[in-house]
Amino acid sequence: MRHDEIPETLDGRLKLLREREEVARQMGGTEKLARREAAGVMNARSRIDALLDPGTFSENGLLGVSAVFEEEREKTPADGKVAGFGLIKGRRVAVVSNDFTVKGASSSTTNMKKIGHVKRTATDRGFPLIFLGESSGARMPDNMGSEGMGTMLGNDPHQYVRERDTPWASAVLGQCFGSSALYSCLADFTVMRKGGILAVASPALASLAIGQNVEPEDLGGWKLLSEETGLVDRVVETDEEAIAEVRQFLSYMPSHNGETPPIAAIPEGSDEAAERIPQILPDSRKRGYDVRKIIGCIVDRESFFEFKPRFGRPAVTGLARLDGNVVGMVANNPISKAGALDVASCEKITSFLVMCDSFNIPIVMLVDTPGFVIGIEGEKKKAPGKIMNFMSALQMCTVPKLSVIMRKSYGQAYLNMGGGRNSDSVAVWPTAEVSFMDPEYATEVVTWGKDVDNEEKRVIREEMERNNTYLGIAEIFAAQTVIAPQDTRRYLIEELKIQQLRRSGGIGRHRLANWPTTF
Repeated sequence: MRHDEIPETLDGRLKLLREREEVARQMGGTEKLARREAAGVMNARSRIDALLDPGTFSENGLLGVSAVFEEEREKTPADGKVAGFGLIKGRRVAVVSNDFTVKGASSSTTNMKKIGHVKRTATDRGFPLIFLGESSGARMPDNMGSEGMGTMLGNDPHQYVRERDTPWASAVLGQCFGSSALYSCLADFTVMRKGGILAVASPALASLAIGQNVEPEDLGGWKLLSEETGLVDRVVETDEEAIAEVRQFLSYMPSHNGETPPIAAIPEGSDEAAERIPQILPDSRKRGYDVRKIIGCIVDRESFFEFKPRFGRPAVTGLARLDGNVVGMVANNPISKAGALDVASCEKITSFLVMCDSFNIPIVMLVDTPGFVIGIEGEKKKAPGKIMNFMSALQMCTVPKLSVIMRKSYGQAYLNMGGGRNSDSVAVWPTAEVSFMDPEYATEVVTWGKDVDNEEKRVIREEMERNNTYLGIAEIFAAQTVIAPQDTRRYLIEELKIQQLRRSGGIGRHRLANWPTTF
């Protein structure tokens, strides 16, 4: 409808408004919506309905349409992106949901303004931002030519800046190319539905660029992103599960970096589980175990929310609660590579430390590692630099940091996992071993290339093992306390009270807030 066709009376104008709103809410039409429903895939508006508390969505830009081509206006309801504000468990959030039924939710002038508006509002007013991603990328031909580029791109010099003022969460719920992929990479938490694809550009464009057929899963499927690149934090089967994960993630987070995380009720039976730790921990130092079972015994019952479980498996990271308070758990997992930290583990821990420090979440480190994985493959992946990224991030953290040495803590990894003054307090179990390297390897190093019999090796090994027990580190006060494994929960709860940031009301200095989201 042309502007000169708008009714003159208020009643007429309100009638027209209701009609236009109803058309916009129909998105790409009943046929496209029915196909999605038959496939078991939610649409942009049903996703918002599942995400937000009922009746709380306040939409912005409902009447937005394509601003480039007049003939496209009636074909672009809401311009392919639904945006606005609502509540999750009574707390304010902003949300952008891509409507793939309208031009593949491709990016264009109007919908980019909508994204910019909710993003600025969420940042300035202090509440989380959520992206529900499914987009074909930039809209063609709108973005083509110098006029298209000058009009569409580069108008917001802060579009891709992350200063972590407020939490961002993203869900990859279909194909995500262009800006929807980029916003996912900027998020503090990204969940992906199996079948979704996240990449810089589509398989078609990638195939043209490299001259060979590219399969979508190979380009940006869930296995690649969760196991090899670590760009997604969790993988689920359905849209409903992905949305539930976003809600759960936000339940651990403050609304903005100027407040502390929300406190939850302590589930019944949380204290008793710690008594099981001695049964989980093997008697032999050479036997592995799943550290997640230890974590489950320490934190509030069923509160552990793991990040990147398929990536960097020698390390475990995740949010949890202790006595109702949110903490960030970082642990070595001896069930994978004996707990030796590889490059992926370093990246995983570093990004998690950055998030915790940015949002005032104390850090608890559970240590059982022989050190870092060494060798040619690690060097090709810049292992020394990744280790130093990890170390720098830890030392720049200003939230409380507690370290518990359970078994092995060797070499540089002793420092990276909070040893020395890299934690505010270090506790050790009686099973702890601390040294420059594993005594077996140390023995082999000093006897390398020499004619040494077994007896001489035994004597050298005994020398290498001298003073590497918990007593040695406790006697020189390099550990502040020795605790029984089953007392770990009680110790951590009490120590976190001691280390609370009282002078700043629990707020850290956020020295890592602008750390790159991928590095």
